[in-house]
Amino acid sequence: MKKILFVSSELVPFAKSGGLGDMVSSLAIALAKLGHDVRVVIPRYYHISRDDLQRHPAPLGVPLGWSQEWCAIYEGHLPRSSVPVYFLDHEGYFGRSGIYGATPSSSFDDNFARFSLLSRGAFQLCKALQWFPDVMHAHDWPTALVPVYLNTWEREGDFAPTASVFTIHNLGYQGWFPKADLFYAQIGWHDFLMQGLEALDSINLMKAGITASNLITTVSPTYAQEIQSDAYGEGQDWLLRQRHEQIWGILNGIDEEVWNPQTDRFLAPHHYSAEDLSNKAILKQRLQERMGLPQEKEHPILAMVSRLVSQKGAELLLGDWGVLQRLMHYHPKVQVVIIGTGEAGLEDGLRAFAQRYPEQISVHITFDEPLSHLVEAGADFFLMPSRYEPCGLNQMYSLRYGTLPIVRRTGGLADTVEAYRVEDGAGTGWLFNDYNVDGFWWAVNYAVETYYQRPEHIQQMRKRAMAQDFSWKKSAELYDRAYDQAISYRRGN
Repeated sequence: MKKILFVSSELVPFAKSGGLGDMVSSLAIALAKLGHDVRVVIPRYYHISRDDLQRHPAPLGVPLGWSQEWCAIYEGHLPRSSVPVYFLDHEGYFGRSGIYGATPSSSFDDNFARFSLLSRGAFQLCKALQWFPDVMHAHDWPTALVPVYLNTWEREGDFAPTASVFTIHNLGYQGWFPKADLFYAQIGWHDFLMQGLEALDSINLMKAGITASNLITTVSPTYAQEIQSDAYGEGQDWLLRQRHEQIWGILNGIDEEVWNPQTDRFLAPHHYSAEDLSNKAILKQRLQERMGLPQEKEHPILAMVSRLVSQKGAELLLGDWGVLQRLMHYHPKVQVVIIGTGEAGLEDGLRAFAQRYPEQISVHITFDEPLSHLVEAGADFFLMPSRYEPCGLNQMYSLRYGTLPIVRRTGGLADTVEAYRVEDGAGTGWLFNDYNVDGFWWAVNYAVETYYQRPEHIQQMRKRAMAQDFSWKKSAELYDRAYDQAISYRRGN
């Protein structure tokens, strides 16, 4: 049994802005099921109620800047588990709306101080509990100071044998700050250089996490290779190549209790399985009704549930001869459903297409969890034309629901979707290589033509897709091995 502390800025169901929160929650539970003592520490953001949490009697002093900040500690548990969650409560730094900024596209000016408090606070918490982990697992730039502190302030004493694992969820977000903020972390200028914090005369927390950690993981095997290249390395590929022996690519899993068409509460009473897909047709009609589209059961539905940002490829849908315009020209009976929020230009462009083709295209600029489940179940195809995709979850949800993905061959999409073969109907979806409209259109057109011309292949692929195993058990076992390796590195074994 290992003692493992997760330090994270997000944790489902308490705080989420992307897939990071899902991963931390699910992996913690899966590791606990393997018999490990797993605990999690996150900030208590303003929206997290204290009502159902237990307050620890003593305040926690956390060194920050020229002195220390005093925090309260609240404790709860992850749902459906006994995994303890510790909430670091500080009204000045965390008692505000938003995780990283007041809006999804903004950042708080004091984020370096806020997440320095979280990272240093994790060590102070362990001291207060007299519980010292074998592994501290930090997630993305907000907690990249954890391995730095293990190499500096905590390199001796109770934390001397504690290993650090740093997971890169998305290298595109690195945590850049002016070097004048360094005093908040109480890190000297020598360690500013030696622990990898310095980049272009500024602070780069992602670089520090990569440099200082005993072992690095990413959220899919292909992404682990991609980020070591100039095309995907976001300026850190040289450093990642130096550390390639300490990089593990471990595919995220999905919560199969939540994402299961046989039990999904948002689909009731029309559940279905690979053995009996009949209710999927009913759910398709429910989706058409919900989205205001004609209830034509023979019309294929192509769906996208996504953040509407350039990374996710929504821009390939737009334009005078983009994928939406080509669909309307060559396949006028196709229906398109898009759910999400993001960049104003993409939102406006998609709305314009929906207004121009109200019988074929429906766009809801919102985040709606029940509707996203209905989309996964009721659609025929799921669109993920990502510029890059570290892991991706929606393609795995889609496969589990028998909704065939059309994806770019990158990151976790390449690791989870098997290309269709016209010769025998093998595969679970359609993949394209080049990030451009022509490449995406080729895959979309191929999928729609298969729907019309080879419906027996579509049925075979749906059943094959639903048989895939994306449970967290396999991934948790790989993380267990990664922790062993990190401990070996830390202790010089």
